[in-house]
Amino acid sequence: MGIPRALLFYHYYPLWRDFLAGLGCQVVESGPTTRRILQQGLAAAVDETCLPVKAFYGHVQALKDRVDYLFLPRLVSVQRRAYICPKLLGLPDMVRHSLTNLPPLLSPTIDVNRRGRGVWAAVAETAALLQASSCRAWSAFLRAWRRWRRWQELQRQGFFPLEAQELLEGKAGEEKRRAERRLRVGVLGHPYNIYDGYVNMGLLQRLEEMGVEVQTPEMLPPKTIACYARRLPKELFWTLGRSVLGAASHFFTDPGIDGIIHLISFGCGPDSLVGELVERRARRGQGFPFLLLTLDEHSGEAGLITRLEAFVDTLEWRRGR
Repeated sequence: MGIPRALLFYHYYPLWRDFLAGLGCQVVESGPTTRRILQQGLAAAVDETCLPVKAFYGHVQALKDRVDYLFLPRLVSVQRRAYICPKLLGLPDMVRHSLTNLPPLLSPTIDVNRRGRGVWAAVAETAALLQASSCRAWSAFLRAWRRWRRWQELQRQGFFPLEAQELLEGKAGEEKRRAERRLRVGVLGHPYNIYDGYVNMGLLQRLEEMGVEVQTPEMLPPKTIACYARRLPKELFWTLGRSVLGAASHFFTDPGIDGIIHLISFGCGPDSLVGELVERRARRGQGFPFLLLTLDEHSGEAGLITRLEAFVDTLEWRRGR
């Protein structure tokens, strides 16, 4: 069973992997994004799609000849009165129509806003497709769910997703992950923009090399994000956008945060709205140090480094005043 290492991989991978393994599948992931993977995705995807979706296409192509099935769940909604990005919602259909010679796609639908389309229905659908009993499927899912929640808790302790995964697998010790830094910056964005080092040109590593401690939305308690997100005049329609806005509102009021960097994808409709809302909030009063970085296949590494260095220099100047 192949799982592309892109998009919501950075949010659900331990859950998906352990669940499928519990049903007897050998799970294969596509590996980190590379230039070759991205180029394959760019060649296959239509121009209007955002960079993370184009990268996803490349990951599918990197997997398709190595596995018997591809796991591409259709996530419509994972919380009440909110939805996933339309491109992610239609991802299985987009992949089927854009790529050839694919193995069968395993695409259970999760839509908590429709009766009979929730998580348990998706578990049962997956079990039926893999010819596993419902009892075995539910047992495997509950074990996977518990490990996934532990993985999320490790992130709230300050670990990045792949570091938390290594801890779960016993490949690393649970010592303090980073030394004290002179600056703390909140990095906003979707998980696949924040944690894919090739797509964001090594942003997190570069910040750490500059002496910056990184805080991401995944490091905040869900209740904190939900509390701040509810302060909006109108509740946001997109689940991922709610997370970004809730985390942004928290960072703006946290005296320990020196500045905010927001990563968005060019061509992403929800990002364009959320980015504007966050930037307007940053401009209020005397202003809050804020850097908006837009990612696409034409982004240059030199330009990113220059902007990061200038931003960090500004933060150090403000702190030293």
